[in-house]
Formats: sequence, structure tokens, C-alpha cells
Amino acid sequence: MSFLGIDLGTGSLKAAIVDEEGREQAVSSVAYTLDTPHPGWAEIDVRIWWRALVDALAQLPRELRDGVRAIGFSGQMHGVVLVDAAGDAVRPALLWPDSRALDLLDAWPEPQPNPVAPGMAGPLLRWILRHEPQSARRTRWALQPKDWLRVALGGACVTDASDACATALASAAGVWDDALLARLAIPREWFAPLAPSYAAAGRLSPRAAQALGLRAGIVLATGAADTPCAALGSGLADDGDALLTTGSGGQIVVLANDEPAALRGLHCYRAASDHWYRMAAMQNVGIALERVRGWLSYEWADAYREAFGDPNYSAAGGAPVCASNLTFLPYLTGERTPWLNPQARGGWLGLSLEHTRGAMMRAAFEGVAFSLRAGLDAIRASGASVTALKLAGGGSVDARWRELLADALEVELYALDCPNAAPRGAAILGGVACGHWQTRDLAALAPGATRVAGSSGDAALAGRYARFVELYGCVVPWFGGAPQRSGQK
Repeated sequence: MSFLGIDLGTGSLKAAIVDEEGREQAVSSVAYTLDTPHPGWAEIDVRIWWRALVDALAQLPRELRDGVRAIGFSGQMHGVVLVDAAGDAVRPALLWPDSRALDLLDAWPEPQPNPVAPGMAGPLLRWILRHEPQSARRTRWALQPKDWLRVALGGACVTDASDACATALASAAGVWDDALLARLAIPREWFAPLAPSYAAAGRLSPRAAQALGLRAGIVLATGAADTPCAALGSGLADDGDALLTTGSGGQIVVLANDEPAALRGLHCYRAASDHWYRMAAMQNVGIALERVRGWLSYEWADAYREAFGDPNYSAAGGAPVCASNLTFLPYLTGERTPWLNPQARGGWLGLSLEHTRGAMMRAAFEGVAFSLRAGLDAIRASGASVTALKLAGGGSVDARWRELLADALEVELYALDCPNAAPRGAAILGGVACGHWQTRDLAALAPGATRVAGSSGDAALAGRYARFVELYGCVVPWFGGAPQRSGQK
């Protein structure tokens, strides 16, 4: 007996099969690219998602597919898929990187339970109603990406609170805001009923089963958004459990039993379980380091060596000469938490003739670590005490980088034995939906984690972080934004 998790991501679809103990047995991935028919747009034909799913399932061993008892779903957040009464897509899906609705955010005056971005379903649907009335007339349902996939497999037309609360059209608890929908003139009937992420929501249709090489009638879970699925797959199950993921961007997620306080720049959403979570979302982690590496003409091995010195680097004394008085702001694409400033930009300040490429690279690593610290400080300001973080993501493997992160964040870091957390979390939801597990079993399904770094209490590094924050406040007028941090009213 096994369970299949499907993660419908922005740039790829992943499928993972876990056994009855929650251990990963096989995983596959198929990449795809977004369409940008106009500057600032981000769309995709849903048929590309379907082909990716078929190809991903074909990569999984037949004997494991034969044992699948339930399917769970994880999906990228915020975007929207418009479908007609027959379930066919009215137009390409609109996705979270889309900025076409940037000028339509005035309908969400402060304060809001969560930050509102142009790539969320609410602003995107406002744009559709204004600019594509023909699409609006054909629309029966406005679905989240993972919900579209479940419906395509024969499942019920429902959604869960973890996705609903991130649309800018629901309360912080994930309940559709009828008054807001009426004020925006967005049809209330477009929005699917709510169900728990771990509830059964239909069964696999014969047509879909044949296409995927699975048995018809398999239970389909409602599923959840990708961040809460990754949190579940990473073993976050109790109040205060925390996760740091580093990829192109970075997220710090902290689970909470009750609704956290809403603070500017900080996301407070529903989890895939019956919890809440705080989330700090930082846009410039791997994307900034990769761009700096290219600017400085480094291979990654040389970038680490010259930025950190000896492989047995200690953050307290391993910095290259002259790096300590050099500061790098990593905001190459603006920033979400804690600044909420899409106009923010980056660069070095403090350069002198004595600085080397290694010093500039080291300053970039520190700047990214400080950006993550600013996000974590926002979470701490909301009342969460975070002293340890589970660590996931492809951008957090080097031991020297991990040690710098632990020092900058003032935490202990634990590397997860779980490289595919989101599809694993989705598979676990499938197991709960079919009755194999109960929600009380989730904590016992946590993957292994190994302590890989801890804070050394580096006072010099703490001073450079204070300089970093001060520098951002000084240069904000250049960008046209306001120097206001999360935690400030």
C-alpha cells in the first residue's frame, strides 16, 4: 500500500510515492516554462500541466503505481484557473508572478489580514472582469491550480482554507469574504465550497486512471497549497515548529495553534492541518547569489572558497580581508517581508580599492543572510520565539553557508532528510483522506533531521546586520518606497 503526492509547481510538476510509514519510494519531475505574452504577464496553458503529469507518472515504477491507494495534491499559491461548466479551461491559467493587476490594488485598503499582491486571484479576477468580459461570461469556477488538477482527475469541485486565504478574497481563516466579493463585483458563485485539506474529495476517474497508469476509484484528497504541504512533509506538526527553505527565494514558516497577530509584511495563513502558520517571504536568496556569482565570473566552488576562506570556516574569524566594512543589499527584484517594497533594489556600499572579488562575494552571502534575518525578526515581532529551524532547499547545502545562516539568524539549524517535502506532504494528505492515518499521527511522520550548525554569538556579525538594516532605511527614498518594517503599524 502506498500514497501518491502531486506537487503542481511554478516551473515543474513533481510526483512522489510514499509507503505506509511515510517513507519516499520514488519521485519524478517534469519541467515546463511559463508564457509571457506581454511584459509582466505570467500564464500557462493547463494542457501543459496535464502532459507534465502524464509524463511524471510514466517515470514512476509500475509496481509502485499499482499499490497507490490515495492521491494528495500540492499547488503553487495565489494564481487562478477559470473553467466553464464542463470543467474546460476558459483561457490560460494566470499565475502568481503576474503583475498586470498592479494598478488594481486600490480595492484592498489597509489594514488587510494579509499583504495583497497583483498576482493573487483577487486582483487577477478584477483584471479579467475589466479587460476580458468574454472570459468572465464563460466562467463557472475560479479554481486554484491544485484544485483544477484534482477536478481534472475526476475529483470534487472544492478548495481548502490554505489556498483560499491566499487569494485576497477570503478572511484570514480562509472563509470566502462575501462582502468583499460583492464590493468588487466578482461573482460569489465562482468560488468552490471549502473542505479540510485532508478530506476525501472524490475518486480517480476511469479516463484519468488510464492516462496515468493507475487504478480507477483511488481516493483523491482535497490537498493544500505548496507551502503548507512542504511544512507538513518536513514534519512541522506542533506549535512553534519552524522551517527555512532556500531556493530562488526564501521562506520562513512557523506553525501556530491559533491565529497569529497580523503584522505588515508578514503572511498569516491556514496550514494543511488544523493549525495556522506565520510566513516571512523573501524574494532574493538564490536568485541574488546566482546573479552576483555571474557578475563576478565565479564558479560556485571558487565563490565559496574565496568568500569564506578555509573549508573549516568559522563565521567568527573566517571573513576575507576588508569584507567587514562592506555591505550588500540583495533586493534585486524588490522585497516582500519585511519591507513590502517592490521598488527596492540592491548593490554594494563601502567599496574601496582594497576590496577583492572574494570580499564582494562574502558581502553578498552576508546580505542574503541578513535579508532572511529581517524576515525572521518580523516573525519574532509577531510573538513567535524561534530558536531552531529545520532547513530545506537546494540553496542550503554548503556547510560554511549553513554556519553563516545560523549565526546571522541566531538559531540552530537542522537539515532535513526529505528532499521532496511538498509532494511528500501531499501524499500524507492522501493517506489521511483514505483513513490510513489520522491527523493525530502527523507528528510521528516527521522525517529525520540532523543538527548542522548553531549560532556562535558573533558580535561583529550582529553589528554588520545592524549596519545592513540602517543602510536600507537610508536608501529607501531612492526607490520611492517607505522605510517601514514588519511589526510596525
